[in-house]
Amino acid sequence: MRALIVDDSRAIRRIIGDIMKELGYAISEAGNGLEALERLREIGTPDIVLIDWNMPVMNGLDLIRAIRANPEYSDLPLMMVTTETEMERMAMAFMAGVNEYVMKPFDKAAILDKLQLLGIGA
Repeated sequence: MRALIVDDSRAIRRIIGDIMKELGYAISEAGNGLEALERLREIGTPDIVLIDWNMPVMNGLDLIRAIRANPEYSDLPLMMVTTETEMERMAMAFMAGVNEYVMKPFDKAAILDKLQLLGIGA
């Protein structure tokens, strides 16, 4: 199984990457939404994309919209992993097409729980 982790923080990418590796995923990374779209073209469709909201160049919400605009990715599970905790922001993310939402700080159990809700957890 493969995961794409999109976050402008190298430390957060490493933390999420370590969790996903423990769960059996091969990892690809991107530092912003534009890089993530390039990664998707390079690696093909992963099993899950974990996306931060606040990033330079292209933020997570715009990335979700761009992914959902491409029919090739219509079934690609997207998980927002962010510090954005307001219900209005969560609603915007779900309306844009995110499948699950995890608030920072998080732990392995929170990520695993959301993966299981998506039907792709260990």
